[in-house]
Amino acid sequence: MKTIKGNFIFDKEENKEKIDEFKKFIEKNKDRKGPLMPILQEGQNVFGYLPEEILKLISSKLNIPLAEIYGVATFYSQFTFIPKGKTDIHICLGTACYVKGGADILEEFEKRLNIKKGETTEDRKFSISETRCLGDCGKAPVVEINGKQLAHFTKEDVKKVLEKYK
Repeated sequence: MKTIKGNFIFDKEENKEKIDEFKKFIEKNKDRKGPLMPILQEGQNVFGYLPEEILKLISSKLNIPLAEIYGVATFYSQFTFIPKGKTDIHICLGTACYVKGGADILEEFEKRLNIKKGETTEDRKFSISETRCLGDCGKAPVVEINGKQLAHFTKEDVKKVLEKYK
């Protein structure tokens, strides 16, 4: 069965093995003190995001209201309800990067990909998000793509990067 969340489809049949393993993880951890956070973290690790179907599964297995689970998951920035793209782009907007054009770089990515920060393209090729600091202020502005930092990034670099990762 496929369900649609926004423009994304979570296919339960395609994810059957992952769901079964995740259910085992929940069973193993549900009686520990404060099980929700590690279970949410595992869900995020297994599926790459927290699909609504997985949140409902957690709710039923832990007997915690879905609203409470959403409350916890939305409080922590590590959790996302949208799948990440194959190319995951983070634009630093810490002070040094912001002053040197980080916001303009983010805007250029948004314009070229036709998505906003925190979103993923419909084909799941790209996702973009902002971050407050990547720890390399001397090389500002910095952009991180799939964990690799690119220093002294410019608006002109956006087009090149998107062509490279097409």
